Amino acid sequence: MKTKVKTNDVILQTVTNVVAFIIILFSLRLFFSGHYTPGGGFIGGLMTSGAIVLLLLAYDIKTVATILPVDYKIITAIGLFFSVATGAGALLFDVPFLTHAYDYFHLPLLGKTSLHTAVLFDTGVYLVVIGVTMTIIQTIGVSE
Repeated sequence: MKTKVKTNDVILQTVTNVVAFIIILFSLRLFFSGHYTPGGGFIGGLMTSGAIVLLLLAYDIKTVATILPVDYKIITAIGLFFSVATGAGALLFDVPFLTHAYDYFHLPLLGKTSLHTAVLFDTGVYLVVIGVTMTIIQTIGVSE
């Protein structure tokens, strides 16, 4: 005879909320610094997925699905579209596939900033990594 033991995970859930927020902020920093230093969409996406997995460990799948009502397969498709469109966009300018362009702009509050089409490609990679890893993890974690 199995008895369900109710546990009180208030400390775990409170710490998870803070740590997941910090992990996501760090993943965004890695994402944006990836053009000049190590980082980029792949590692940023993995860290964001790690933060969501931490939420899944502290809570349950239904609670996290309520907090983040996202279909990760759609996130994967959007990411693939971004990556392929950015790479194919170079073909419109008669340059090789995945050739990226950049220029310097003056943005309010940021000043002189370089904007790269590689950011769009990395955004696609970021979304694909989150979508694929979370789809796999949630598929494995669902108990029927």
